[in-house]
Parts: sequence; structure tokens; C-alpha cells
Amino acid sequence: MKKTTLLLTCALLAAPTLSFADDRDDRRGIDYNGPVEITPVKALLDDDSFFSDRDVVVEGHLVKRLREDLFLFSDGKHEIRVELDDDMHLPGPIDAKTKVRLFGEYENHRQPEIEVDYLQVM
Repeated sequence: MKKTTLLLTCALLAAPTLSFADDRDDRRGIDYNGPVEITPVKALLDDDSFFSDRDVVVEGHLVKRLREDLFLFSDGKHEIRVELDDDMHLPGPIDAKTKVRLFGEYENHRQPEIEVDYLQVM
């Protein structure tokens, strides 16, 4: 009887935890398709203040892979390095012709770069 009670108690305590376990990494939350303020890459590159960090949204193409998680991004006029978050999962393969919208943080340290938190295929 004690073993049955103990097993039942453990199962009841573990049930809420297991219900939240999910293999999917769905970070989108709200699927909003309305207007978003896009920052031109030139505006970021013209910012000459050192250690200037801010949240940005840019649109364009990943034109070249520099390292495993580091890419060269172009908005069609200017280029900047972008680092994709290592736990980011893309919906499928992309190439230099795939238009993307990147949400991340612009960092103006040794070399201007955007640390991308979320990538949206357009």
C-alpha cells in the first residue's frame, strides 16, 4: 500500500512538469504581419559612437557565410556582419536569394555587428 501511495504521489507531482515539456522551440508567440520599423544598414554604419548598442530590425539577404554562425548581410546597398543565435532554428534552407528580416541587437564594438535573436523569412 505504501509503494502504491508513493508512486501515485510522485506521478501527480511530476504531471504538471511533463505537461510543459515540448521539443519545439516556438519563439514567435504572436504571428504579426503588420508594419515594422526597418533600420537601414547605412544608419548603423554611420553611428560613430563607440559601444553603441540598440535593438534593430533589418531586411535584406545573407550574402555570405563567414563562419558557422557569422554571416555577411546586405540590405541591397550596404553590408554588415551578423551573428545568428546558436539555438536558432530556421524553417528550411536559405541562400543568398532568400529575403529575410532580422531582429537583433546592433553592437558597435571592435567591428559593427548585429547579434540576431530571430530571423523571419519574407
